[in-house]
Amino acid sequence: MAIIETRGIWLTTTDSKVLRSKEGIAQAMDFLAQTGFNVVFPVVWNQAVTLYPSQTMQQNFGVEIDPMSVGRDPLEEVVVEARRVGLKVIPWFEYGFASSYNLNGGILLQKKPEWAGRDRNGNLLKKNGFEWLNALDPEVQEFLLNLVLEVVKNYDVDGIQGDDRLPAFPCEGGYDGVTLTRYRQQFDGNPPPNPQDRQWLQWRADILTDFWAHLYHQVKAVNPNLLVAIAPNIYDWAFQEYLQDSPTWLNRGIVDLIHPQIYRRDFKSYQAIADQLVTQQFTGATLPKLAPGILMKLGSYCMSPEYLVQAIEYNRQVGIQGEVFFFYEGLRENNNALAKVLRNGVYAKSASFPTLSDLSQGGRNNSKSTSIWQGVAKFLRNL
Repeated sequence: MAIIETRGIWLTTTDSKVLRSKEGIAQAMDFLAQTGFNVVFPVVWNQAVTLYPSQTMQQNFGVEIDPMSVGRDPLEEVVVEARRVGLKVIPWFEYGFASSYNLNGGILLQKKPEWAGRDRNGNLLKKNGFEWLNALDPEVQEFLLNLVLEVVKNYDVDGIQGDDRLPAFPCEGGYDGVTLTRYRQQFDGNPPPNPQDRQWLQWRADILTDFWAHLYHQVKAVNPNLLVAIAPNIYDWAFQEYLQDSPTWLNRGIVDLIHPQIYRRDFKSYQAIADQLVTQQFTGATLPKLAPGILMKLGSYCMSPEYLVQAIEYNRQVGIQGEVFFFYEGLRENNNALAKVLRNGVYAKSASFPTLSDLSQGGRNNSKSTSIWQGVAKFLRNL
């Protein structure tokens, strides 16, 4: 019986040169296919630039493409080289509604200061070093939607991916003029000064969810077979801090594949969150959509071979059919140590990437076996 599971990897421009040359891309695709992967998530939007020629960026900001990629189209190169070796391609809009990182808003807010997110003191919205566009502003939402649509219309991709910044907005935001006017019209008063007031959180989260639903349907209108994927932070923390209401996205059917970022540096911590997802947040109908994000490398950290194998094997034990790793360079550390572990072990047998019907119908078809796995997870957690 053929194996069907998501085996994904993120391709970055941070701490990686893979996307900086066509040769590097070709070599990476060969390497990933040989290692057992079946889908790549190349970054196409970060640091206020795109990794493809963008008319949306040209019209709004006078910058068509990442200056380091002038004369090339890295996204097209990824598509061509990935197709050559049978890999799926789902472009990743990494920065989402973030405008810059420690640049006081950068070029986006220099040119369009009216697009800035604002905290309750009226200051530019900043959290963990990132400065933010106003994700609740219809104009800003239209801009992000147009970035996504030009990718799905112009490239032979298999879908698109949002993350912990798309759709997302720091809970401290929403005190700009546009949003305040909207809130006053609905409630005949000002929003609470406490940014984590539950009703205020939900009201803003619902605006983001409605935007994502619109984006989802716009992508499907281009091609109903395209996958809309997302890699949010872990609920309920993600809801309280960044207005990411992933249970509602699943309930509304506006996400096809979801990769909660279980970025923990030891297996026990990973296991605890995987259990929580399987037993509390996913049902028989939605579990096939789950392929967690796993932290392979960040800065000087690189996961151990033991942890790598444990995480994948545990995923399969509890009915999780796949994972996505952050990020490619982790495979190349220590003379390709982790890639060799995958190639010779848990990814030794090739696997087909799931189709849309596998993700949407598989849950209903396999709800009995899924409930069994959920029971197993509860049992293992209580040992």
